[in-house]
Amino acid sequence: MISFRVYIAACCLIATSLCGAQSRAPNASAIDIESNDNTDIASGLPEKVAVEPVAEDDAIDARLTEILKATEWFESPEVTVDKGIVFLSGATALQQHKDWAGRLAGRTQDVVGVVNRISVREPPIWDLRPARLELVSIAKEFTRALPLFFLGCVLLIVTWIAAKYASRLSRSAFRRRIKSELLNNVVGYVVALPVFLLGTYLVLRITGLTRLAATVIGGTGLLGLIIGIAFRDIAENFLASILISMRRPFNMGDLIEVAAQKGFVQHVSTRGTLLMTLDGNHVKIPNSTIYKETIVNFTANPNVRMAMIVGIGFDSSIALAQEIALKVLSDHDAVLADPEPLVLVEELGAATVNLRLYFWVDGHKHSAVKVKSAVIRLVKRAFDRRGISMPDEAREVVFPDGIDVRVAHSRKPAASETPGENSADESQGAAAVEPEASAAEGNLDSEADEIRKQAEQSRLPADGENLIGPDLPEIRHEK
Repeated sequence: MISFRVYIAACCLIATSLCGAQSRAPNASAIDIESNDNTDIASGLPEKVAVEPVAEDDAIDARLTEILKATEWFESPEVTVDKGIVFLSGATALQQHKDWAGRLAGRTQDVVGVVNRISVREPPIWDLRPARLELVSIAKEFTRALPLFFLGCVLLIVTWIAAKYASRLSRSAFRRRIKSELLNNVVGYVVALPVFLLGTYLVLRITGLTRLAATVIGGTGLLGLIIGIAFRDIAENFLASILISMRRPFNMGDLIEVAAQKGFVQHVSTRGTLLMTLDGNHVKIPNSTIYKETIVNFTANPNVRMAMIVGIGFDSSIALAQEIALKVLSDHDAVLADPEPLVLVEELGAATVNLRLYFWVDGHKHSAVKVKSAVIRLVKRAFDRRGISMPDEAREVVFPDGIDVRVAHSRKPAASETPGENSADESQGAAAVEPEASAAEGNLDSEADEIRKQAEQSRLPADGENLIGPDLPEIRHEK
């Protein structure tokens, strides 16, 4: 016998078909079920699960059982319906699957209530399923990003080529105006940097890293400030090297003295200047110190003035001593005639009249210290020949017990030993016997050649490109 509810539903269906006032509703039994555990399962539930115009308990039971088995989320799912009350049993792995089954049963047609007895299985201690799902998700995202990745790599290569070409073009354009190779390279880097940053920004935008691209562009200035503070000394030396390469206070092979260090310039890099001292040692001085300290360049002017003091006795003729010393200086091959040498009276000392001798030496050809040694030796020899005394400082000696004094008869000096009586020819002949350079002094050549020879044999530290070397001749031993 048909129940009253079935009769009312049949009447409503006949009236609807006769009037044609409503269109057929879409199939409400179609449920969009996602197999991904991370998907919001509640979004896949329909408002109502239609079974029949008037659903019987058996029909509800069968319909829900089919749906639970179709999801494959549940283990041994069982559905029991008694007078519109649904009893769910079975097991599932996730709590959200259990909740989904309860909501599904509650939305089924003619369901009065739901008793959800589905149990949630405890996950194992070593459950690697989430990690596997995450790896699968990463692999899928990586596969989808591969085309953009290859496109970004191609664009990055194009950017690098464009930046390199812009740097080379700018260096070629400014090469005639900027003589410093280091400064020319800096200009090339400044021109290439914006091109490279723009290309990097486009690469990040194309690959979907928009936020990172904005961070790169916005943080460039801050990054430069941080680097400048952290590497202040390095930046200072770099700027000093640019100024040194522009100003050129010295050239390769010059003998300079700076910061109490004296030596020949061997190498100038972006960090420091390498000198070889007169002792054959390598000394590296930071460029900031080179630029701020006082630089004495002994090679810029080849002529070097030397000075020496000679003391003569008060009983000797000052004019004659000056004439003799000036004659020695004038006759010496290593002493320059222009500027002319001078012999001046310095002071009246305690026991001597001090004469100061000034003379000039070509530092490129001769060693100043060797020439000074030879001049001292020759002047002393000439004074001895002409009877010019050179006493030491006066000393007072006290004898408490007294001392016996005996007077000896003086011997008449020989004619050759009479002071001031020798002719100029005799003095010149006597002086000529004395060589200008003794065996102990060696030759009077400049020791710069020997230092340069040592520099060729020494190992220069690898410290970058020489900033002032390309425009200058190489250091080599001159024969």
